[in-house]
Amino acid sequence: MARQSKLGMIWDFLKIRKKWWLTPVVIFILLLSLLIVLSEGSAVAPFIYAIF
Repeated sequence: MARQSKLGMIWDFLKIRKKWWLTPVVIFILLLSLLIVLSEGSAVAPFIYAIF
């Protein structure tokens, strides 16, 4: 069995099981995690807490 990344496994799940309605949820989670990683330790961090 070939090793896949987690993103590849999620994509295969969506493609095989035809769960296309989950795509916006996955995209939102990826963007949110990217926002958290990029803003860590920056001047933008206090404004992110205001969002939630």
